[in-house]
Amino acid sequence: MDKTEKAEVVKELSGVFADSGSVVVAHYTGLTVAEMGVLRSRMRAAGASFRVAKNRLALRALKGTALEPIAHLFKGQTGIAASKDPVAASKVAVAFAKENDKLVILGGVVGTTALDVNGVKALAELPSLDELRGKIVGLILAPATKIAGVVQAPAGQLARVIGAYSKKAA
Repeated sequence: MDKTEKAEVVKELSGVFADSGSVVVAHYTGLTVAEMGVLRSRMRAAGASFRVAKNRLALRALKGTALEPIAHLFKGQTGIAASKDPVAASKVAVAFAKENDKLVILGGVVGTTALDVNGVKALAELPSLDELRGKIVGLILAPATKIAGVVQAPAGQLARVIGAYSKKAA
């Protein structure tokens, strides 16, 4: 790789680190190409990505950013899982690591907070942004539905009373 290619990779990694809500760093030693393909497809399905980069280039991309506290994790064969959703990358990485012991999670970062292995696992247990949005919408709509039912109930009762009187008069 020549200097221009390295500069492009560093620029691309800097963009990944800047745009991500969370980053998970893991060792992938021993994963086959097929297993790596499964991991990447699961990441894509969750709105995340998994990539392998040279540690020196990743360290250059981290330098001077808020993610610099995780620089010590880049030793050995490391892969980077990143997602805009703060939970997606860690959910997929933790689930895949449970199935395949060759993927070893080292740590990560969410926002500007560095996480150890236990922090990444705890983050993976949280609901995703879409799940939280769904719950909030459900909570907001529930009172509106109840109000509509309460407002509609007297009109329904009045209609039943009028209907009963009309049947009685006939």
